Amino acid sequence: MPYVTAIKPQKNKKRVNIYLDGKFAFGIDLENLVKFKIKEGNFIEESEIEKIIGAAESQKIWNKLLRFSALRPRSEKEIEDWYKKKNVPESLRKKYLDKLKYLDFVDDFKFAKFWIEQRLSFKPKPVSILKQELRQKGVKQETIDEVLSDFKIDELKQAKNLLEKNQSRWKRLTPDQFKKKASGFLLRKGYNWEIVKEALSLFDENDLSG
Repeated sequence: MPYVTAIKPQKNKKRVNIYLDGKFAFGIDLENLVKFKIKEGNFIEESEIEKIIGAAESQKIWNKLLRFSALRPRSEKEIEDWYKKKNVPESLRKKYLDKLKYLDFVDDFKFAKFWIEQRLSFKPKPVSILKQELRQKGVKQETIDEVLSDFKIDELKQAKNLLEKNQSRWKRLTPDQFKKKASGFLLRKGYNWEIVKEALSLFDENDLSG
C-alpha cells in the first residue's frame, strides 16, 4: 500500500502535489486534500487513489468553468461549447450546469439582455443582426423577442451615424456613385432597404467634398 512521502504546494497556492513512495502521483485542490484527510506519512489504498484523483480532476474542471462563467453572463450554449472544447465528461455536465444556474451565472434571458446592451453601447447593430447573433449563441427566439421588446433601437440613427463615420471613403464620388456604394455598405451591415433609403436622404452629401 503506497504512502504519502511529501505534499508540495503548486504555484497557484490553491492546489498541492502529492508524492507517493517518493514519486509524484497527482495534484489535488486544498478542499479535497482536507476532505480525504491526506497527510504526510499516511497510507492510501489503491482503490482510494482513483477516487481521490477523480474528485481532484472534477474540482479542477469546476474551478476553470467558474472562472469562465464569472467573466460575464453566459448562455447555455456557450457552456455546452466550453464542455466540448475542454472535453468535459458527460457525467459531469448536467451537474455543473445546474450549479451554474443556481449561482445565477447561466441565464439565457440575462445573457441576451447583456449582449444587446453591450452592442448598443459599443458596437450598435440593427435588430436583424442582434437576433442572428443571439440565435447563434443558442438563445431561443421567444426569449430574444421578449428581451428586444424592452429596448428602443433607433436603426435610422445607427445607419446615419455609420454614413457619417465612414464618409471619408466616399469623398469625391458623384451623387449616384455615393448612393450605390453607401446603400450597399448599409445593406451588408444588416439594415433593411427602407432604413437605408431614409438614412441616405438625411445624409448631407455636401460633406463628401470635404
